Amino acid sequence: MEHGAVHAGPDLGLAVALLAAGVLAVPIFRLLGLGAVLGYLAAGVVVGPHALKLIGDPQAVLHVADLGVVMFLFLIGLEMRPAKLWAMRRDIFGLGAVQVFTCGLLLTGVGIAFNLPPAAALIGAFGFVLSSTAVIMKMLEDRGEVAAPGGQRAVAVLLFEDLMIIPLLAMVPVVASLMPGAHEAGHDATPWWQTVGIAAGAVLLVFVAGKWLMNPMFGILARSGAREVMTAAALMVVLGAALLMQLGGLSMAMGAFLAGVLLSESTFRHQLEADVEPFRGILLGLFFLGVGMSLDLNLVVSNWEIIVSGVLAFMVVKSTGIYVVARLFRARHREALDRAMLIAQGGEFAFVLYAGALAAGVMDAETASGMTAVVILSMALTPLVVIVGQRFLPKEKESLDGIEEAADLHGRVLFIGFGRFAQVVSQPLLAKGIDVSIIEIDVEMIRAAGQFGFKVYYGDGTRLDVLHASGAHTAEAILVCVDKQEAADRIVELCKGEFPHAKLFVRAFDRGHALRLINAGVDYQLRETLESALVFGRHVLVDLGVEEEEADELIQEVRRRDEQRLEMQIAGGLRAGMTLMRGNIATTQPAPLVVPRKEGAALNPEAAEVIAED
Repeated sequence: MEHGAVHAGPDLGLAVALLAAGVLAVPIFRLLGLGAVLGYLAAGVVVGPHALKLIGDPQAVLHVADLGVVMFLFLIGLEMRPAKLWAMRRDIFGLGAVQVFTCGLLLTGVGIAFNLPPAAALIGAFGFVLSSTAVIMKMLEDRGEVAAPGGQRAVAVLLFEDLMIIPLLAMVPVVASLMPGAHEAGHDATPWWQTVGIAAGAVLLVFVAGKWLMNPMFGILARSGAREVMTAAALMVVLGAALLMQLGGLSMAMGAFLAGVLLSESTFRHQLEADVEPFRGILLGLFFLGVGMSLDLNLVVSNWEIIVSGVLAFMVVKSTGIYVVARLFRARHREALDRAMLIAQGGEFAFVLYAGALAAGVMDAETASGMTAVVILSMALTPLVVIVGQRFLPKEKESLDGIEEAADLHGRVLFIGFGRFAQVVSQPLLAKGIDVSIIEIDVEMIRAAGQFGFKVYYGDGTRLDVLHASGAHTAEAILVCVDKQEAADRIVELCKGEFPHAKLFVRAFDRGHALRLINAGVDYQLRETLESALVFGRHVLVDLGVEEEEADELIQEVRRRDEQRLEMQIAGGLRAGMTLMRGNIATTQPAPLVVPRKEGAALNPEAAEVIAED
């Protein structure tokens, strides 16, 4: 920020501007369904040197904000145990390598088509191939897909891209030496073997420290009881590994990730995660703000035709390459499309590569600035592309290989939905030898049940034709055990109208759902947690020293109160009978009298008014 006077202390105006930008922009973008990353990027553009000019030096912000990426990758590493990482080796060095080199060669052709010299086109292409780990991991985290199979394959590709920064940086002076007039220019190139040796030494040091030094050190600090020292030690480990990798020519993020992997089996893993997490969030947001501030709007405006066409061409060609490679590695159509949209952008490592290319004479200043703008715009567009893609792309139909669809079933009892609840319900019926038919819409659940000896057919119970095919017209009882309330209500409506002869037993989600089912006229409904919670509570009472007979009486009292409350709610709505619920807030009313054992006898209500929809 520009000031007329020199301040000796920290620039609080800069800090306030950054925090205010994030605090204002991110909630708005989240409410619009655009995600936090796009909010930070947009806020950075607004407060940066090319818009409101509240902050004049985005590079200063980025230098600090890089620590957010470092800590983010450390936390990801903590989730990646060595055995898990080894299991991903095919995706990392197979899928990752094929994708990087395929996209790199395709994008080199795009650069040449934009009249870039071959050397500049090659470096520009491979710089764009290195996607933004921070942007992609943040989006995967927001969607809860980091641990999903598709998310894990995306992580594997990102890991290989991070590894590629070393050979690519080493390649820059080699390419410079092959350019016409390179020897006259006098560019000195570090021998490739020296670069690789230094990098390997840095990795080895991090490995040795993580495997044999970290646990003893944290053990000593834990015994000292100094909580703040443990936090300082956690930060020291993360930043130390990042620094060591940086000195070895590798990316800081890769160093932090490796440190996280090595500490993933440590007894102090959860403590480390808790210590680093608060710093990670705010610094990662600062990184995205810095990227937004780095976008040179003047350059984009003056060369908008070339910049915009370059962004579109690079993203379309890269996403096409990603999709083709994903399909070659047997990814489903939907996963391949999602990965193509997610990893279609360039990343922060491109800035480092382009700076090296500029210093080595491979790129001129105008080309380096233009490619940097293309990368930043692609990073900003990616969250928007993913959101639009998820909303408009049709959901991929799951494969039904090895699964039979419901057709001409004739079981005495029809199960609709076969999760944990229905599986338990089925046991006494099967023990009696009752013939049952089972339909389920979750393909994975059908396959899992098949491994335990259940024949489950694929069928959507909310469709009348499927109910007929499942034998609902001949079944004596229909058991609706689906997870979703809306689906259960629809099935009840169909069964009451089309199959009135069948007794209808329905799993209720909560009290409000139970009331709807009672009003719909089902033969029996049961809230899915009621009986298990009562049995659980009885065991707690007995283990606390309450006599078994008294514990049984207390559970029966709770059951009677619940039944009476439900009867009151049928007539008066969900809020009726709340005084029958016991609360832990002290009241001035006297304690209830002893509850009569006679079924249906009047109860003295408690004074505590509690809203519960159990």
